[in-house]
Amino acid sequence: MTARRVMGIETEYGVSAPGDPAANAMLMSSQVVNAYAAPLGSRAGRARWDYEDEAPLRDARGWEISRDSAHASQLTDAPEDPGLANVILTNGARLYVDHAHPEYSSPEVMSPRDVVLWDKAGERVMLEAVRRIAANPGLGDVNLYKNNTDNKGASYGTHENYLMRRSTPFADVVKYLTPFFVTRQVFTGAGRVGRGQDGTGTGFQISQRADFFEVEVGLETTLKRPIINTRDEPHASADKYRRLHVIIGDANLCEPATLLKLGTTNLVLAMIEDAAFTRDLSIERPVGTLHDISHDPTLKQQVTLRDGRSMTALELQWLFFEQVSAYVSDRYGDDADEATVEVMHRWESVLSRLGEDPMLCARELDWVAKLRLLEGFRNREGLNWDAHRLQAIDLQYADVRPEKGLYHRLASRGQVERVVTDEEITEAVHEPPHDTRAYFRGRCLARYGEHVAAASWDSVIFDIPGRGALQRVPTLDPSRGTKEHVESLLQRCETAADLVDALAAE
Repeated sequence: MTARRVMGIETEYGVSAPGDPAANAMLMSSQVVNAYAAPLGSRAGRARWDYEDEAPLRDARGWEISRDSAHASQLTDAPEDPGLANVILTNGARLYVDHAHPEYSSPEVMSPRDVVLWDKAGERVMLEAVRRIAANPGLGDVNLYKNNTDNKGASYGTHENYLMRRSTPFADVVKYLTPFFVTRQVFTGAGRVGRGQDGTGTGFQISQRADFFEVEVGLETTLKRPIINTRDEPHASADKYRRLHVIIGDANLCEPATLLKLGTTNLVLAMIEDAAFTRDLSIERPVGTLHDISHDPTLKQQVTLRDGRSMTALELQWLFFEQVSAYVSDRYGDDADEATVEVMHRWESVLSRLGEDPMLCARELDWVAKLRLLEGFRNREGLNWDAHRLQAIDLQYADVRPEKGLYHRLASRGQVERVVTDEEITEAVHEPPHDTRAYFRGRCLARYGEHVAAASWDSVIFDIPGRGALQRVPTLDPSRGTKEHVESLLQRCETAADLVDALAAE
C-alpha cells in the first residue's frame, strides 16, 4: 500500500472575452490551444490525437451502452468537430478543446507531488496562451479561469484518473469511495459564492462542484453527474487495469490541496484493492449530504450513516484516516515510502486544524483562503453575501494571470504554502515525467515530432518517409517507456525510422 500509483489530472478552464458575454466559447478555446501550439511548429503541431482504442461507453459495472442511446457529450472518441484544436505536448500532456473549454490533461505521473507539479505546468501553459493572444492585435483578448462554474448554471470539470487493479470488485469501489468523496470536500473544496447550479442562492459554500451532482453512480460526466463515475476506459492493458475516472473534484490552485486530494484518494483506493476496510462507513442520502456539507463552511453539518450513527464530515474523515493509518503502520511500520508519509502527515494535520478553527488552514486549502479574502472584503465594505461584487472576487481568485488572479497575489506574498518551486514548474512545462510511459511520448514529440502522425495515452504512431503504412508503437503498460527504460535507446536513434527499426528488432 502506497500513495504512489499511475495517475493524472485533467482540467477544463473557464473561458471568456472581456466585454463580450456572447462570444463563441468554442472559437475562443480553439484560439487558446492554437496560440500555445503555433510556436511549437512541427515538434507538436502536426500530430493528431489517436482515438482508436478509446471506449467511453463501456461501463465498469459490466456492460456497454449503445451509441444510439448515448448523449453526444459521451462520444469523446468521435469529436463533434475534428477540426478543433488538439495538441500533444512535449511534456506528455494533451491540450485540446473539450465541450467548449480548453482542457489540459496532465501526463501520467506516479506520486501526488508530481501531480501537483504537472498540474501547475498546465496553469503555465494556459497563461502563456493568454499572453500570446493578448500580444496578437488581430485577436480579441481571452481570459482563462481555473474554476468549475460560470454561476449561470454551467459547470466544467476537473477530473482525476487512477489506474487500479482490474480484479477489484467495482461494488467495493462504490461502497467505500462514496462516503470518502462526499466528505473529502472539507479539504479539497475550491470555495464558491452562491448556491444552487445557477448560483442564485445566497451564501458561501465549500465546493464549486457539489451542487451539480445528482446521482450516486453512473456513466455520465456532463448530465446527471454521479459521485462515482463508471467509465471503464483503462488506456492500458484492459485485462490488468481499470482506470478510475473521478469527476467530483474541484479545480484547486492551492498546491497542498491538490496533493491531499490525490494522495488521500490513492491511499483509500489501495485499501479497497487490498480488501482491508473492516468498517462500513456508508452514509444515507449521499447526494443530498454532499450538498449539505458544501453549504456549511462551519463544518458542523451532521452526516447520517446507514448504521444509524450521526457525525460531521470531519469526524467521518477521521474514521477514514484512522483506518488508513493503522493499515500503513501494520504493513510498513517505519518503512513507509516518502510520498505516503507526507500524505499521512498532511492529512492528520489538516483535519486537526479544521476541527480547531478552519481559518488555520488558509495557507493550504482554497475554500478557506478564498473565504478569508471574502470575509475581509465583506467586513470592510459592509456587504451581505448576495452582493455581486463577491462573485466577482470569487472569479478573480481563479484568473490564471499573476497580475490579476487573487490566488497568485497570495502566492507572491507568501500567504499560501507551496509544494513545488517555480523552477520545477518551468521545467515541467516542457519536460515529461521520468517514471512513466509519458517520458517516451514526450521525448518522441520533442525529438521526432515532424514524423509523429498521432499519439494517445497508449500509443505513438509514426509516419516514416518512404514507408507505405503508419508505424504504431503501443504503450499499453504505463510503467514501461520510462527514462530508465528508453533514454539510451532514444539517444542512439537519430531518426524516427531508426527508432521504429530498433523497436521492431527487439
